[in-house]
Amino acid sequence: MDQKKDMHYKEFRSGQLTNGIERAAHRALLYSTGLDTEDLRKPMVAIVNSFTEVVPGHIHLREIADFVKMGIAELGGISREFNTIAICDGICQGHKGMSYPLPSREIIADSIEYMIEAHQFDAMVMLPGCDKIVPGMLMAAMRLNIPAILVPGGPMLPGQDKNMDVITLTDMRELIGRTQTGKMTVEDLKRAEMSALPGYGTCSMLGTANTMSCLAEVLGMTLPGCALAHAVSAKKRRIAKQSGRRIVQMIQENLTPRKIMTRECLRNGIAASMAMGASTNSTLHLPAIAHEGDIKLTLDDFDEISRKVPYICNIKPSGKHPLSDLDNCGGVPAVLKAIESKLDTTQLTVTGKTLGENLKDVELVENEVIFPLTAPKNEEGGLAILHGNLAPKGAVVKKSGVKPSMYYFEGRARVFHSMEEASAAVSGDQIKKGDILVITYEGPKGGPGMREMHMTTSLIVGRGMDEMCALITDGRFSGSTRGPCIGHISPEAAAGGPIAAVEEGDRIIIDIPNRSLTLCVPDEEIQRRLANIKHIRKERTPALNRYAAQVTSADQGAVLKAPEDQ
Repeated sequence: MDQKKDMHYKEFRSGQLTNGIERAAHRALLYSTGLDTEDLRKPMVAIVNSFTEVVPGHIHLREIADFVKMGIAELGGISREFNTIAICDGICQGHKGMSYPLPSREIIADSIEYMIEAHQFDAMVMLPGCDKIVPGMLMAAMRLNIPAILVPGGPMLPGQDKNMDVITLTDMRELIGRTQTGKMTVEDLKRAEMSALPGYGTCSMLGTANTMSCLAEVLGMTLPGCALAHAVSAKKRRIAKQSGRRIVQMIQENLTPRKIMTRECLRNGIAASMAMGASTNSTLHLPAIAHEGDIKLTLDDFDEISRKVPYICNIKPSGKHPLSDLDNCGGVPAVLKAIESKLDTTQLTVTGKTLGENLKDVELVENEVIFPLTAPKNEEGGLAILHGNLAPKGAVVKKSGVKPSMYYFEGRARVFHSMEEASAAVSGDQIKKGDILVITYEGPKGGPGMREMHMTTSLIVGRGMDEMCALITDGRFSGSTRGPCIGHISPEAAAGGPIAAVEEGDRIIIDIPNRSLTLCVPDEEIQRRLANIKHIRKERTPALNRYAAQVTSADQGAVLKAPEDQ
């Protein structure tokens, strides 16, 4: 008997586990899981699932995984499933738990690397849902560079109430401010709580979860139509099975993420985010994905593209429609068709075809959901990048969510060192017309974790104060945020940025059309204040302390680097 030939099962990467007499113990372990000898000859595909019973965007992902497994089996693959963590930003809002979602992105990417490399999978199908899970998985895909495809869990259906035709989580938070000011009753609020989110899936608006799911499709890492196929739909399950089939073919083709997610592809992602009015968090996640592939992508790319690609999607929170309406209009492919002239359509996708080939037969849609490119909702993109002496390395605003009357605003600083302090001031009627709330020490290092200031912004909008005052912070915002809110100020306060020098009553000018953010204090005085400041160090757990030691600034995507490399 030729032992070498007899014990050589396959040429795939996973042959590391099966081939040769020295792998007898490995094979025994595989047999113990129920595999047989024929299974050892098949490509081994990881199902990277983020199922959890805690999060509505993930609670159905076991079922989605079953459909993926069907597709893999149909084309002769063997699948093995494992899980990552999955944090719900919505449940984390307004308390110390919000310190954890952004750091979890790195843990997700690392945990996938550990499992894939330790067990030498040939490919992976990744099942994300909510905000940081999608970018964490895309980062892992870029890093590992084995065939990979994403099947995001999909949005939930919008809610309804007797006083509101469409309710999303954005509306729910703003109703708090309306209740506080007597514009609606507590009984109405309680009723809305029960009807706002009618079932599982990611929240039915263009928050960070659905932004990143849509961008995964734009980047070519999902099958067309996948991102907005709703969580409860049969369409989602069909695409899941098709994705299982497709990943086996991708192994044979050696079609890997770095062949798909090029710099030009990532710039397509920026263009789509501008057209859709996407979450400000895309300015963190796209650069972080690029970093994993040694690709340089900066806020300058966002600023350049925001001036060229108009905002055309009338989707909540910046617009009027839920995501179900966009899906009914053709979903992400319809949006890409509308801005096709602004894209590099030569980019490859997981279909094995280029973006242009995928869009060839897509119908052009122009209506109240997807505005024509010639008559957009706004001539510029949904995001704007600001610079100035208050943000030397940049700041981000969701322009699509700001009323034109607030594109230029000059006001007096009201300084707070946490979201809780600022929210209490708003709820306590301490914020007046002309105030600019300045929330410091909420950046990646200072938070630590770069918490979202969404509770504060929701109170401002819900109380009808979004044309009276503004907010700036080195923290970040939810994708569902709207109003005159400037975030991601870099450098952050904890890193000695000028925002740390702002004092109560200082004049600040926000000028979105001219992309500037100015502290009306002489440079010499700013430097004097910074030289004498005693920085605030917030309480940290061991996990957050390690994160703070390694995290970079928001303008770099808040990626982790060793201190000597920063």
